[in-house]
Amino acid sequence: QVQLVESGGGLVQPGGSLRLSCAASGSIFSINSMGWYRKAPGKQRELVAAFTFGGDKNYADSVKGRFTISRDDHKNTAYLQMNSLKPEDTAIYYCNADIQSDSDLLSLYNYWGQGTQVTVSS
Repeated sequence: QVQLVESGGGLVQPGGSLRLSCAASGSIFSINSMGWYRKAPGKQRELVAAFTFGGDKNYADSVKGRFTISRDDHKNTAYLQMNSLKPEDTAIYYCNADIQSDSDLLSLYNYWGQGTQVTVSS
């Protein structure tokens, strides 16, 4: 089976930085897309940053210029570098990916990680 595991969350002061990691494991043939979402209390889940199928990067307006998404294809891992963090960035951050499995090359499946908590507070 395929799994996504997020890591790197924690407590940080405003203006600080964190780097989140999303590692995909299992019978993976290819990862067609990978991105980060977040869910804050009282708010809808929103897209933070993602790679599209064509390799372009898409960012939420609220994080442009502060967050950077990157990937290591050999390690099947995506990263989210978060700089100049603000209290409003506090949320659970989830990794999401469209993955083609070795066991079913004709289908593309969507997977979610368990989430990692990011808290920005003084």
